[in-house]
Amino acid sequence: MSMKNIVVYCGSNLGQNKAYFDAAQQLGQEMAQQGYRLVYGGGNIGLMGTIATAVLQHGGEAIGVIPSFLKNMEGAHPGLTKLYETANMTERKNKMIELADGFIAMPGGLGTYEELFEVLSQAQLKLHPHPVGILNVAGFFDPLIQMLQHTVTAGFMPPENMDLLCCATIPAELLEQMRHWQPRDAVKWVTPQWAQQIRETQC
Repeated sequence: MSMKNIVVYCGSNLGQNKAYFDAAQQLGQEMAQQGYRLVYGGGNIGLMGTIATAVLQHGGEAIGVIPSFLKNMEGAHPGLTKLYETANMTERKNKMIELADGFIAMPGGLGTYEELFEVLSQAQLKLHPHPVGILNVAGFFDPLIQMLQHTVTAGFMPPENMDLLCCATIPAELLEQMRHWQPRDAVKWVTPQWAQQIRETQC
């Protein structure tokens, strides 16, 4: 499947490590040079504003999707190719997913985690066929990857679902992974042996 519009989820703060800022600039430049259109939250602050500015400075297109209350609170980026204004956060998330051919999460806060897990959950349920990637800058997502692996070990997620997520530390490598990503089928519901034994004793 061809990938044109890439949604990037990232922080409205810059974070303590300058590596996050540098990575946002690098990803924006790489996306523009490779012909990908940015879809993001529309803001002009933090990593969000950084990546949008980088895309635009390198000749790319940037589409923002921002709720009215955040537009008034944070301010929308003034140079965007297109800006959608929504009534609330739910409409914003749905519009971004509607526009997407792929998703990337960069370092961010609660909103970034929420958006990342929503599109991962939808991918698991085959509600969209698009690659989901994380740009693991300075090990930011290491604890999240460990948590997902723990979820597999604990029996709440099939091992194949780890393949729903592309992961790289360098923007060009992440985009390359996402270009070649293919969905895999996985058995979602597995009955553990102890539960099967209980069933057998109840029959």
